[in-house]
Amino acid sequence: MPIDVLIEGFLFYKSAPQKKQTIIKIFDISEEDFTQALNILKERLKMGATRVVETDTEIQLVTCPEIAPVIEAMRKNELKMDIGKAGAETLAIILYRAPISRAEIDRIRGVNSSFILRNLLIRGLVERTNDKTGGGFKFSVTPALLAYLGVTHKHELPDFARISDVLDQFNTDFTNKET
Repeated sequence: MPIDVLIEGFLFYKSAPQKKQTIIKIFDISEEDFTQALNILKERLKMGATRVVETDTEIQLVTCPEIAPVIEAMRKNELKMDIGKAGAETLAIILYRAPISRAEIDRIRGVNSSFILRNLLIRGLVERTNDKTGGGFKFSVTPALLAYLGVTHKHELPDFARISDVLDQFNTDFTNKET
């Protein structure tokens, strides 16, 4: 499979800025091959709905500016809708386990949470921060959510210690099953 297609798939999967050097290492290619593949990808995407945004050190797959009005209309429509059971479940996990990675959320829920996390991010209920250990992003609640819930710190949530202990036990049990 061509490198430009692999890079596109990787960026789509990650759905966040990625370091160029990381991509070069993952696909075991030279900087010259990376640059060539990136140029091919950019050219190929010119006719579609996505583009590659590039800084000195990172690249990201984004929607093209021409469809911004359509995306904005969809975003506004999503904000009017209820977050639903899956959103509430994901939000509860983040409330009681933050900071937490998407992979950890997926493991607890048993399903992919990407769409739900995007919805919660758009609504300003959660925020995404870089994990200092290099493990990607971690999700935490926003001060706006805490204010909406009427608490100043997540430890003031109902049964915080008990629910955190249950989630810790779940994590321990799951980890022990894997080994």
